[in-house]
Amino acid sequence: MAEQSPPNTSGKTPAPMPLFDLHSFLWVVTVFIAYSLLMSAFQGGSVAISYTDFKAAVAEGSVTAVSFRGNEIRGAFREGSSQSVNSNTFSTVAPAMGDEALLPLLEQHEVEISAQSSTQPAWLQILLTLLPWLLIALFFLYFSRVLQQRMGGVGKDGVLGFSRSRARLFESKDNDVGYEQVAGADSAKQELQEIIDYLRDPEQFRKLGARMPRGVLLMGPPGTGKTLLAKATAHEAGVPFFSISGSEFIEMFVGVGASRVRDMFQEARKKAPALIFIDEIDSVGRVRGTGLGGGNDEREQTLNQVLAEMDGFGADEAVVVLAATNRPDVLDAALMRPGRFDRKVVLELPQHSARQAILQVHMHKVPVQDDVDLAELASMTVGFSGADLANLVNEAALLAARKKADKVTREHFSKAHDRVLMGSERRDLLNPQERRRIAIHESGHALLALSLPNSDPLRQITIIPRGRALGMTEQLPAEDRHNYSEDYLQTRLAVLMGGRCAEKIVCGNVSSGAANDLEQATHLARMMVSQWGMSELIGPVHFHSGAEHPFLGYELTQEKDFSEDTARRIDEEVHRIVSAAEQLAIETLQTHRDSLQKLVDALLEKETLDRQSVDALLLVNSGTAKAPSIPAPSRQAPPSARS
Repeated sequence: MAEQSPPNTSGKTPAPMPLFDLHSFLWVVTVFIAYSLLMSAFQGGSVAISYTDFKAAVAEGSVTAVSFRGNEIRGAFREGSSQSVNSNTFSTVAPAMGDEALLPLLEQHEVEISAQSSTQPAWLQILLTLLPWLLIALFFLYFSRVLQQRMGGVGKDGVLGFSRSRARLFESKDNDVGYEQVAGADSAKQELQEIIDYLRDPEQFRKLGARMPRGVLLMGPPGTGKTLLAKATAHEAGVPFFSISGSEFIEMFVGVGASRVRDMFQEARKKAPALIFIDEIDSVGRVRGTGLGGGNDEREQTLNQVLAEMDGFGADEAVVVLAATNRPDVLDAALMRPGRFDRKVVLELPQHSARQAILQVHMHKVPVQDDVDLAELASMTVGFSGADLANLVNEAALLAARKKADKVTREHFSKAHDRVLMGSERRDLLNPQERRRIAIHESGHALLALSLPNSDPLRQITIIPRGRALGMTEQLPAEDRHNYSEDYLQTRLAVLMGGRCAEKIVCGNVSSGAANDLEQATHLARMMVSQWGMSELIGPVHFHSGAEHPFLGYELTQEKDFSEDTARRIDEEVHRIVSAAEQLAIETLQTHRDSLQKLVDALLEKETLDRQSVDALLLVNSGTAKAPSIPAPSRQAPPSARS
């Protein structure tokens, strides 16, 4: 929490204070000007001259009056004299030993003589002594406020306020996010129901000797609603909710993160029963011993403090810690053991029914036309997270607003889907030759998707450049897939090779436009051979080729645990499988050469074709066209793919 007196109950992070505050700067400048004017008034605006020049001016009759204050002599020049050009007044210092001839000289030239006490008024001495220090203190306080704001907020602890917790506190009366706003996470909500019951009535559990988990780790891909679920859990339990990101603990000063952890847990204990939510805990919870500072760097000290605080929960302290991450593979083992994060809740990407429920929640305040079908939208959004679905609804509403429409229609959702998935249109990017080649390429993909068995249904084909893609053939799975058969993967490989093969058949050569297709096909074939056991030559063996992201699937490292000979055989099998898929694609496209040309012509004319338009054009239904199958893997050692 940025400040605990009073606590921040709004849940909003205070706006950062700019380094240059104009009002504070002008105020400090005003004080400086006032000080300068005061000193100027005290000095009287006189010019300093030497004692010798002073006596010469008296001898010339240019001095009209003098005033003595200790050794200091102040006086006034006669108007019209040569010395009065620069200033009418002057000041000088008499010799310490005195000058007995000065008074007769002054009386001789009729100079008015006066004397003042050499002691200044007490108030003036105090003011002149304290004012410079006061100005220094004002500068120190001003810049300390800037430091506090940038290091953790302005709080009651003065310049060291950045060591306090920056967790945002949501009181139960201010937290209006409940489980009804969290759609599509039924299993996760069921897992957390025990936590809610415990926070509502901890005594019921204590008298039965039950100990609730001290920590719950929410794991899942980005955008699946981990933060929203934690906030909704606090709302359902009716308890205060402390929310902070793991990165907010870390600062450049050693010990600040640990101090913030202590302060956050202390505040949570005061408000128990309470719930603490640490988002992106992997930023502080990574495996220890890997930092540059050995075991003493700031991140590891912060993690040690988190572990100590979770161990310090007593049996009567109704405080539960929820944490979220999409990298559970990098968390320290001490953080994951029983007694710390006892329970792990996995939030997967939503399935069809869950996507439909999420869309319904986000479309609650959006006026939609009757032609919008939630089931169809859910089918179009395979692989979308909850955040992606919220963005889809918002993009459709923005598009409808730009078109001055009263309601969001099916067409708006379709265009918003394409925008989210592929990016914005760039119609003026291609010249006629490139446009024709792209049409041939995409037609090859589409024709194979229509012709081969086990292929995902075709949704649309477009040659309008979007984002980084010059064209796209979109397929939508008939149902959510969690397991892939060998037949399906072989068909998928052939569809990926279809664009390149169509270019080779029609144009007689290939282009660089198939680079991404080749990358996907090679990766898929390598997975089939090295990890899924789909090669009889290699056998049912799993070869570790690198650590993969636990949710997103891409490789994080490239470490291998097999020999160079095995690597060569894997490369040869990958080459054989991809080449077999290419051969199947060529044979299929040559069989349906006329259909390929029809698709090319239609795409050049209309730029975008949906499934209904393609079926009407080719007068075929998906799966009815016959095509040869991919040859079975050879039981003999294939020829080497090396040149």
